Order: sequence, then C-alpha cells, then structure tokens
Amino acid sequence: MFEARIIIRHAGTVLVGQLAIMAFGIADTLIAGRYDASALAALSVGSAIYISIYVALNGLVTALLPVWSELRGSGSHAALGKSVRQALYLCIGVICIGTLALLFPDPWLSGTDVPEELQADVKAYLRVLAIAVGPSLLFRMYATLNQSLGMPLWVTGLQIAALAIKVPLSIWFTLGGLGFEAQGVVGCAWATLIVNTWLMCMAIYLLRRQKVYAQYKIWQAMEPVHGPTLQHFLRLGIPAALSLMVEVTAFTMMALFISRQGVVAAASHQIASSLASLLYMVPLALGIACSSRVGFWIGANQPRHAEQAAHTGLILALLLSVVCGAALGLGRHTLANLFSANAAVALTAASVLTWVAFYHVFDSVQAVCAFILRCYRMTLLPLFIYSVMLWGVGLGGAYAWAYQGFQEWPARPEVSTFWATSVFALSIVTLAFVGLVLGVARHRRI
Repeated sequence: MFEARIIIRHAGTVLVGQLAIMAFGIADTLIAGRYDASALAALSVGSAIYISIYVALNGLVTALLPVWSELRGSGSHAALGKSVRQALYLCIGVICIGTLALLFPDPWLSGTDVPEELQADVKAYLRVLAIAVGPSLLFRMYATLNQSLGMPLWVTGLQIAALAIKVPLSIWFTLGGLGFEAQGVVGCAWATLIVNTWLMCMAIYLLRRQKVYAQYKIWQAMEPVHGPTLQHFLRLGIPAALSLMVEVTAFTMMALFISRQGVVAAASHQIASSLASLLYMVPLALGIACSSRVGFWIGANQPRHAEQAAHTGLILALLLSVVCGAALGLGRHTLANLFSANAAVALTAASVLTWVAFYHVFDSVQAVCAFILRCYRMTLLPLFIYSVMLWGVGLGGAYAWAYQGFQEWPARPEVSTFWATSVFALSIVTLAFVGLVLGVARHRRI
C-alpha cells in the first residue's frame, strides 16, 4: 500500500500535466475540424509525422529518468548534476536531428502516398514545428529531471498554464480575427511554437532560482564531453528511443495509410487516434511514476522494494485501463459527434472507438512494463518484440488486409481494419512484456 500511495500521488500529478499537453492536440483537432475537413485531414497527417519523429527523439531524453532516479536513490547528488550537464550535449544533438527531419518530410509523404492536395499544408505545418522541437525537447529534459527527483508538481503547473496560452492562440491563428488573417492548420503550429518557447524559458528560470536544485550543483561550468557517460546514455537511450519509434510509428503510420481512403476516413481516424492518445496519458503517468520508484530502489540497493513497486504499477495499470476502456466504449457516439459536425465522419469514428477501447487496455499494461524494463536495463529484447509484432504483424498485416487481402479474406479498406489488427498485435506484446517484468524483477531479488 505504501508504494501504491506514492505511485498514485506521483502519477496523478504527472497525469494532470500530461492531459494539459494532450489537450493541445485535442484543441487543435477541434479547431481544425471547425475550419474545414481538409484542415483536419492535413492535421492528421502532419501530426502523425511529427509525433513519429518527436517521440523517438524524446525517448532518448526520457530514458535518462531511471539513471537520475538511481543516482538520487544512492545519494549521489553532485554526480546527478554532472550527469544532467552531460545530458545537455545529448539533447542538443537530438534537437538537430529532429529539426532536419521535420524540415524535409518528403520521404514520409511520398512513401505513404499522401494525396497531393494535402501535402502543401502538411509541409507548412511541419516547417513551423521544426523550430518548435528544440524548446520542446529542452523542456522535456527539465520534466524528466523533476520526475526522477519525485517532484512533478512544478512541471504540471507549467503545463496547465501553457494550455491556457495555447488554446486562445490556436483559435486566433487558425480561424483568424481581430485583424489577423486565418492561417488554417499552420496556425496551430505557430501557437505550439510560442507555447514551447515559453515553457523552455520558465524551466530555465526555475532551475536558476529554486533552492531545491542547489544540492545537485547543476549550474556549474560545462565539462567537456565525457565519452563513457554519453555512451552509457546512448546504450540505454537508443534502444528505448527505437522502441518508442516502433510503437508510435505503428500507431501514427496508420494515419498515412488510411489517408488514401479519403477525407472522411482520415478525419475519423484523427478523432480515434486523438482519443487513444488522450487515454494513453494514464499509463504514461503510471509508467513515469513507477519508473521513478523502481529506479530509486535499485539505486538504494533494495531489489525487493523495486519488485514491489513494479508489481504495484502493473496492477494499477490494468485496473485503470479497464475503467477507461469501458467509459470510451459506452460514450463512443457522444464523443464522435463532439469532435465533428460532419455526420459521415462522426459515424465512422464511432464504429472505430470500440476497437480503441480494447487497444487501450493492452497499450496501458505494456507501456508500464516498458518503463519498468528500462529500469532493469532491458531494452534490446523489447525492441525486437515491438518490431516484429507492431510493425510486422500490426501495421504490415493491417496494410495487407486492407488493400491486398489474404487468400480467404478479401481486401477490407476500412479504418477499423487497422485498429483490429493493431489490437491483436499489441495483445501479444503485452503478454510477452508482463512475463519479462515478472521474470527480471524476481531474478534481481534472488
């Protein structure tokens, strides 16, 4: 019960902040949908490409959470501060990669046959986000540090304030008004850039001014690049980032493949994916909180407590996912009509949300497992499982079924085809990950 209280309190705080950030995307979806269906379709494709790139790079940063949690658990405060400074070199490199990838999205667009009429808006949207990725990743580094220290409250406060800035800016830039010409979907990106820059500046201010960070001596002169430290970061971060990339691209590439079915299909999938992403914030918060606790106990050389924290996180993930999935299934028609005034889009989206409910249950448990496995430095095997099941079976199988068909099954070019296949693939991933967590935690305890 002790671990449950700590994890729930930490996860609850993180969840509020993550929901505020997710509300960025939800608000953009609602606003773009009110602009026109083409803007919503362009947002679906553009956000799919952005998320695919950003989440993988973000994984390199967030993979440092168990490293810093262990240093805190062992009482190595000065070493933690030095580790943060070395991580800044990693973050700068990641920002350069992300910026270039977003400035040149043509391989994504041509490789997935995105309709020509959408490509101009998508490219303009991504050009602005290419500038925003730097401030966003620097703030994510600050958030990861706070979460590893068990202090997520300030991050959550900033994220809530950011939402209050983001929504009116998106409405103003996208729809126009007060003498400002409507920018369409690109307006959503400009609002994101402004908000991310503000978050980065506030993070720097807090790190400089708040006394709680003084014991870690973060604001020291930057040391030269320390090869062994960065190698350690990369050995943990690259497999974690690739795993996230596989997981997220298997999810977001659906939008690109579905876009060839037309505007109604792309728009309805955007609604389904937005709600799935919103629900994912619950296991993401649990994973962060659980990872902080497991890493802390590993650093304190208390493997039994680490195992207890891991088991507690899995139980909480399962219980909460069933509740959230049931709520989504029961309210699917109301939610679909809330997101779109187009009857055809709302009807298609409602039919897909049943699959999204099942998807969420499996996604929740495997996500918490993935965080725990990183604490135990197990990253390569999860990457292999993700690649085979999510890319090979989930995405590849869905594409073949939708557009080519199998011997006994005719082609089924529908949005639900992709979601049903993804549910099957994710269920196998979940079973494998649960077995790995239980096995490695028991082994470390013995």
